[in-house]
Amino acid sequence: MSAVRWGLPYMLRYKWRLIFGQMINFINILLSLVNPLMAGLIVANVIEGGQRELLMRYLAIMISITLYRSITRYIFLVLYETTSQKIIFNLRQDIYHKLHIQNFRWFDKNRVGDTMSRMTGDVEALRHFTAFTIYAIPENILIYVAAVVVMALINVPLTLALLITTPIVVYSAIKQAKELHPAFREVREQFSNLNSVCSENIGGNRVVKAFTKEAYETDKFTVANQKFYDANMNTARVRIKYFPIMESCAALLPLILLLVGGLMVIYGRLELWQMVTVSGYLWMLNNPTRMLIWSVADIQNAATSLDKVYEMMRQEIEIASPEEALPGEKVRGDIEFKNVSFRYSFEPNSEVLKDISFTAKQGQTVGIVGATGSGKTTLMALISRFYDANSGEVLVDGKNVKEYHLPSLRKGIAYAMQDVFLYSDTVEGNIAFAAPDAPMEVIYDAAEIADAHEFVSAMPEGYETIVGERGVGLSGGQKQRISLARAIAAEPSVLILDDVTSAVDMETEHRIQEALAEKVLKSGTARTTFIVAHRLSSVKDADFILVLENGTITERGNHDELLAKNGYYAKLFEEQRGGMPHGA
Repeated sequence: MSAVRWGLPYMLRYKWRLIFGQMINFINILLSLVNPLMAGLIVANVIEGGQRELLMRYLAIMISITLYRSITRYIFLVLYETTSQKIIFNLRQDIYHKLHIQNFRWFDKNRVGDTMSRMTGDVEALRHFTAFTIYAIPENILIYVAAVVVMALINVPLTLALLITTPIVVYSAIKQAKELHPAFREVREQFSNLNSVCSENIGGNRVVKAFTKEAYETDKFTVANQKFYDANMNTARVRIKYFPIMESCAALLPLILLLVGGLMVIYGRLELWQMVTVSGYLWMLNNPTRMLIWSVADIQNAATSLDKVYEMMRQEIEIASPEEALPGEKVRGDIEFKNVSFRYSFEPNSEVLKDISFTAKQGQTVGIVGATGSGKTTLMALISRFYDANSGEVLVDGKNVKEYHLPSLRKGIAYAMQDVFLYSDTVEGNIAFAAPDAPMEVIYDAAEIADAHEFVSAMPEGYETIVGERGVGLSGGQKQRISLARAIAAEPSVLILDDVTSAVDMETEHRIQEALAEKVLKSGTARTTFIVAHRLSSVKDADFILVLENGTITERGNHDELLAKNGYYAKLFEEQRGGMPHGA
């Protein structure tokens, strides 16, 4: 499917509005033929013919038509502007929806700046096309053709003389279009790159300042900005190259009229009123000629933007609910891995997980430990089917995760992620993100368990305090505790805690562990819990613990069993033992 065929239904949805608008415009254009004719009749009948009584009648007709055209033009422009906004609203909604159903692999290989440029610059170029270019092109063609027809009815030789520049204009427009398409594509590419550099630096502004890299990052932005500037200048050079040709062709028309028309009047082959009438229609040849250069540029710009949006929208959803899968009940919590191996698409030759097999029964607590990069977070991502295993099976309640209706699967799983993200919302809104209808008692309980209630209550507006973008204004530990409260408030069947206490002190961690053990892990709700941690104090009470090394399970068992093996777990426990709080 081509980009045009893909994008056409967005306009066809409002085809009757567009057709009605073009009908108004068509009538408007036909009426624009009347006033020059009236001017010719004034010369023929009033000035030369002496019928002065007709002057007011002609003037009344001209004024009435001018007023009518002004009113209908306003209606027409409002109609097209509102229709274009509706078209782009639907397109933007579909793009945003596509982003939400895209899988993690897609986000792994696409930059935020590229995506934002599609949502902003490319969509705006399409809005301009649907609001202006889509009617300007047929309008100018119709104006040009109507003028030629009427002028030919008045005098064919003079009309042919005025059309002498048309082949030059058409040839120049075709050449310009061929050169502009790659030029505009380069502009869109460099705009995406500029957006990426800018968004990356805004997001990492604290790192930049911490390492005094302002000058370096400014230089990097300058390079990206220069490339964007160069791409735009290249586009401008293409336009400028053909602009004098178009402008000269338009400027020649009055000279041709005066020269050819004047000689014809002198030699009696053309009456004065006919020349005046043709002169009145001259703008209907001039304007379309001048507008052609801008219309060609708008078409190429819109075509390039449509291609960029289409490239993103046609990306297949690699991880989706099977067609036969229907929304089901909340998962219970039995988890099983059968000989699971996994590798990331950007590292196809490196297996992150190798032949992983284990079973976690409903209500059990499972600890996952291992060195950084051993595959702990990836292992947890497979449960929610954020990625698909390259081989083996991941089963939830005895059913392969690939057979689930995805929202039903993920609704039963709450994930407190290692990389904490908080929205620009109230503390309450962030905690209740997965359960917006949860009563405040649930929010308070979740915050108490996460040891967040005390510091949240001390804020000026308590739970109604607005959290800055990405949690600006909160410490790393505070953000982690709100993230943990968010997962708990969802009341899931499977709770995944991915190193959620790494940024808190050990006393706070101990309080969180005690609250989790008392109110979550042993609450009688049969909740399956996975705790990914570097600190072994977080997992020592788990029903069993998996030790990952280089993507492979090298040890498994409960705390005492692993200590008895005197392997990686036992050595790590001895290293951390001195720093554990009393009683751990």
